[in-house]
Formats: sequence, structure tokens, C-alpha cells
Amino acid sequence: MEENFTTKDNLINKYGFTEADFEQINALGISLDKIEGELLLFKSGIPKITLEKPATVNDGIVKLSVEEFQKYASFFDAKKDQLKLKKFVPASGAASRMFKFLSEFLNDFDYENETINAYINRKKDKNLPIFLAGIEKFPFFETIKSKVKEIHGNYYSLESHEKSYHFIKTMMSQDYFDFANKPKGVLDFHKYETEITTPAEEHLNECAFYASANSVSHLHFTVSHHHEDLFQNIIGRVKHKVEEKSQTTLHVAYSHQDKSTDTIAVTPNNEPFRNENGQLIFRPGGHGALINNLNNLEADVIFIKNIDNVIQNHIKEITLYKKGLAGVLLNLQEQIFKIIKAVENNEMDERHIPDIIDFMEKKLNIDVLEDFYKYTVENKLEFIKSKLNRPIRVCGMVKNEGEPGGGPFWVRSYKGNVSLQIVESSQVDTHNTEQAKILTKATHFNPVDLVCATKNYYGEKFDLTQFVDTSTGFIVHKNNKGKDLKGYELPGLWNGAMAKWITVFVEVPLVTFNPVKTVNDLLKPAHQPQNGN
Repeated sequence: MEENFTTKDNLINKYGFTEADFEQINALGISLDKIEGELLLFKSGIPKITLEKPATVNDGIVKLSVEEFQKYASFFDAKKDQLKLKKFVPASGAASRMFKFLSEFLNDFDYENETINAYINRKKDKNLPIFLAGIEKFPFFETIKSKVKEIHGNYYSLESHEKSYHFIKTMMSQDYFDFANKPKGVLDFHKYETEITTPAEEHLNECAFYASANSVSHLHFTVSHHHEDLFQNIIGRVKHKVEEKSQTTLHVAYSHQDKSTDTIAVTPNNEPFRNENGQLIFRPGGHGALINNLNNLEADVIFIKNIDNVIQNHIKEITLYKKGLAGVLLNLQEQIFKIIKAVENNEMDERHIPDIIDFMEKKLNIDVLEDFYKYTVENKLEFIKSKLNRPIRVCGMVKNEGEPGGGPFWVRSYKGNVSLQIVESSQVDTHNTEQAKILTKATHFNPVDLVCATKNYYGEKFDLTQFVDTSTGFIVHKNNKGKDLKGYELPGLWNGAMAKWITVFVEVPLVTFNPVKTVNDLLKPAHQPQNGN
């Protein structure tokens, strides 16, 4: 990999890089320019974004009636057999946060000298009582209970709190189930009458419902290298059954986060962080790195959904809203392509421009500055084409009911343009009273429910890396073997990584959003058997 000498020289002189460092970097396939840019970011800091106002219904968020969703779903159904559809599911994260309160319990509980109730009172733990009260309702209860009985021959003579302790210990033990270190996608989430299913299988089921064309469906998981076998085993076991039930041929593919997207870690003083062997530490760049994986997909319409957002009931209802979002996308894309075609074929003149600008502003949320009206006709048409010739995303937004997550806002760039963006609270200067006030006025949040079109008018794939706002990454504070470090996470996949896409937000009902952030979420109705299931 050839590199600019100046960059290499800077890394040697300013940061003390050695030949061994360059060999390490070369093996990872990381560009020296990228590393230098990240080191500069740590020193300068990442500028906070400027919120203009929250996106609300009729001001950045489209509200459709059920009948309108049905109309758009029918529009999608009429078009889909001429298209290649794909569902993209980020699934590489381990379930450690899901079981955080149980890990803390095992670390801090004094088994010899206190009861679980005493621990709960001592720690004021609100999660553990919920877990224990619902323990028999978890889909994995019988499996783990059987293992506990196998390990402890005196199981039936144990006190109730002792059984609970051994249940949790067995569930979390690396020697047995090791739930906290497994990816969410392979854990038991739903119990049906004759089977127990994982999120990976539920995404297969969903694919057959709304992401299939000509009785063929494509599902793409991003997974970590060392977990891919777990996914393949589950898919291998259940795929034929789902295909038979849905009369759909399912193609499942996997990709990993590219090591070349890893980012360098630094000390609290912004010096390159080194491990005990003197080697540089690189960290995964966060889900924003997956823009490269998305960029490699060949599809006309891509559905994006998080691995833990699955449902045991109401899958047909969810299908209506997913298809509806796809119908909105295709309808807008048709109008956009029609305009681009007319511009390219010189079929546009000044008379058409006001209607096009009205469409861009009202339907696509594209900000047109006053300067535009001073342009020549040729420059106006060039501006229109440059703004429309972009990937498109239609994002479902649910009403804010206190769940954590990014929200939809109108954001002002340093150039003065205003655009619709999905914003995380960490991107906002909450010490600024005005900005903090706008942040609290959000009426909706992002459930990661996207439908995307990533091809241009000619049917060619856009290079999605060209539409990333590189100034919107995150600096995170972490720990490496007891030492504090700072890491850099790339602009989030649905935040800065898609900042320059055409963006449309559509309100969807809360039934479409059923994430499992902690294991106790599996006790909610969306994840429990109903009506004989």
C-alpha cells in the first residue's frame, strides 16, 4: 500500500510511530492518511451538530392513514417482481448489555452470607425482581433448568433463592450457556407451541412476508468472524422449514466488519495508546463501518432492521408497514428518475423549475437557499440534478415513549443548509441551553426501520461512501486492562453515514418497534405467546 511520505513522516515525528507500527498497520489494511486524520480529530474534537428544530408530524415527518399505507403496500407489491429485494440486518454485537444487571449480580452477590432479597435491597436493583418474577416465562427457562438439575443432584432440596442463583450462574457461565458473550441473534427469544425461535429465524420469517419477489428472498447478516458458525448452524437447521411454510426460496449471506475500518485508540492525552507489548490498539469503528458492507450489496430495494427488533405476534401487521414504506420509496424514486431523465434529455425549461423545487422542498425535505434563484437556468438544472441524483432512504419513526434512541431533527450545517437527520443525543451540545431545549422537544425517535434505494437512474450502484458526513463521528471513553483510553467511532450507519442521502421520515405505529435491550424485554407481550401460539 503506497502512502504519502509526508503522512508517514508526520506519524514518525509527531507521534513516535516505528517501522513495527507501520507493519502492523499494513497488515490491517488501514490507510496512514486515515490514521493521521483520526489522531487530529482526537486533538481538535468533533464539532457538535446544530439542531434547528425537532422533526414533527407535517414538519419533516409524514403521517399516513392505514388506507394510505395499504395503497403504498399495494404499489410495492405491483412493482416488486421486477426488482431484487434484500434485507440487511446488523447482527455482530454480543448480548453483554442485555444481561448487564445479571453479570453485576454474579459479581457482587455474597452467596454465603446474604439472600437474593437482601442483595436487591442493598443494591436497590429494580431489574432482578422483574427477572425472577417472570423467570418461568423466558423461552430458555426449561433448557437451563434441566442443566441446573443435572449439575446439582440436590436440586429439589435447595431453597428457592438458591435455585434462582444457580439458574443465573449456569445461564451466564462460560462453561455452559455463556449468554452474555453470544450475539443476540442466536439466543432463544420466542416460545411457540412446538418450537423455540431465535431472532435469526424470526428475520427469516419476516423476509418471506415482506422482502420477497418471485418467491425468492435474500437476507444478509453482518456478523463477527467468530460467531458466524452459530448463525449458520441455526439457519441450516431452520431454513428448509421456513421455506416450506412460506413457499419462498431463502438465500442467506454473511459479511464481517472490514478490519480496515478499525480506528486507532489514544490515551486521555491524545497520544497513540499501546498495549503491554508496545503495539498500537485499534478498535472496531462502530456500526458506521457497515456502510461498506451495505455498499457491497446488489439490490434495488434494501430493508434495514436491527437484529433484536423482532416480534412473536402481529407479523402481518408489521408487514403492512414495511411494504408501505417500500411503496413510498418506489413512488418517490419514480418521480425523481422522471425529473433526472427530463433534465438529461433537455426536456426541461424554466417553466418547470418552480414545480420541481416545490416537490424537492415539500416531498424530499431538500433545502433550497435563496442564492438558487440567482443562478442561470443551466446552473439551476445542474443543482436540481446534483440534489436528486443520490441514494434514497425512507425511515419509519415511532412516537417517543421514553425509549432510548436517536431522534429525527432538522439540522443546520456550517454552510447554512438545513436537512433532515437522525441524531443521537451525544452529537448535541447539551450544555447549550437552546440546543438542549430543542433536544427535549423531540416527538419521535428512530427505531432503525429503513427502506433504501442505492442505485441511480441508470441502474448503477451509488458509491455510498461518497455520501457520508465524516465530521459526525463519536469519541468514546473506554478501558483496556485497567487503563483509560479514547476511541473513535465512525459516523453511525443511519446517522452521519447516510447524512447526504435523500431522506424521508414516515410515522409508523409502536407495534413495529419491539427491541430487546435487556433480557426483561422478553417478558413484554410482543415476545410472549398469545392466542394459542
